[in-house]
Amino acid sequence: MKKDIDFPKVEGVAMAVTRQRNQETKEYEYFVYLINDKEVALENVLINSSGYSKGSETKTSTLRHFTEKIEPLTSFKVETIMPDLFRLVNQFWVSYYIDGEVYDKKFLFMPESISDEHFSFIEAVQMEGVLHA
Repeated sequence: MKKDIDFPKVEGVAMAVTRQRNQETKEYEYFVYLINDKEVALENVLINSSGYSKGSETKTSTLRHFTEKIEPLTSFKVETIMPDLFRLVNQFWVSYYIDGEVYDKKFLFMPESISDEHFSFIEAVQMEGVLHA
């Protein structure tokens, strides 16, 4: 059972919600990235994403993303995210392997945390965004 597995502490891995202005529409487009700031590759990376509202029945579908490898000191574009979802808790459950050992972490972007006052430049993706480490 999962409770019987000893998961090591996740360090050097972060999630970011970024924004980039569309050249044609001049509107922002928002993307979710997984950032590997480690000196080793992440292997067999599985990311489950979902959104929900505390205390109500509002919830999104669960999306699952997989990539075989995220190289050291790089990032992986997970998905596009719509601004309508910023009012929800946006949850990203990430699991990956390093040297055959499984790592697991849940990243939560709380309601309204993805807002203009929280955006800053994120070097790893060369865009502004909200970083969750």
